[in-house]
Amino acid sequence: MSELDFITDMVEEKLVKGNLRWLANFNEIHRDYEIGDIAFPIYASGSLQEKGFLLSRLFSALVTPKYKIHFFLYTSSEVDPKFLRKMILTCKNKFGEDDWVFLDLVQSQPLGKTTKEAVENITDKNIGIAAYSLTSKETVASNNVLGRNLTKQLKLTEAKFEAFDLPNYLKSFVMILALGILFLIFLYFSGLQQAISILTLSFMTIFSLIVGYPVYKTRYHTTLSLNNRGFQLRKGKTITEGKWSNYTDATLYITPQYETCIRLHSKERTFDLPLSRVGLSRKDAYQAVRELIKRK
Repeated sequence: MSELDFITDMVEEKLVKGNLRWLANFNEIHRDYEIGDIAFPIYASGSLQEKGFLLSRLFSALVTPKYKIHFFLYTSSEVDPKFLRKMILTCKNKFGEDDWVFLDLVQSQPLGKTTKEAVENITDKNIGIAAYSLTSKETVASNNVLGRNLTKQLKLTEAKFEAFDLPNYLKSFVMILALGILFLIFLYFSGLQQAISILTLSFMTIFSLIVGYPVYKTRYHTTLSLNNRGFQLRKGKTITEGKWSNYTDATLYITPQYETCIRLHSKERTFDLPLSRVGLSRKDAYQAVRELIKRK
């Protein structure tokens, strides 16, 4: 079940980072949310109301419908049509008639014929359903607008993780600031006495804060993408790709800087996937990667 837990973390990451904003503006997320005797690993609520600039908010307030949007993730080894109908009725009874409900089903076993037919034959226009199998990599959606949009926006074939790394950003900031101060000192000794002042130092600090971010992105920012075939690790402009089939085992590794990594082992070498730097859960990621290696 650890791969299902990994999917749960991945979906939560997408919600937190606003990757599903084309479905709705989800602003509240619950873990292990229960409705009756059904426990959903993730429930998120939101609306279609915009929260951007004044004109967007004004247009949204006047034109956009006010009803709520609900997103549910349900994971299991297998979901049968009878239980699917129970989930739909449970959600319909819980919320208002005009509310939209997105229901994402992820199961470890292949999707059965009756389950696929049950999902595709959903007629309620306010409920969108997408079902995905970890084994067969097959996706099926309800034949309505909400179902098609859910499948389009919530792609479960790849998990992408990244986090803002403050120490490396500060490294970029200090580097730009040091170069800027050296430039001011050069101007000062070249005869421009006004080169060093409170105003110029303040300007150089603000300039370094702004320019330091793109330097950080191109040199240090780390992104880790995982799928069932392998991984892609991007550090700045450097990209490293690998396949699970090339490795025989995985262990947890703590760097001298106390950062947590998954160390991949092969006959020739080892390779470290950073977890702390991309904000990834240690336990679930470790178990999921080990299972992916064993299933190679």
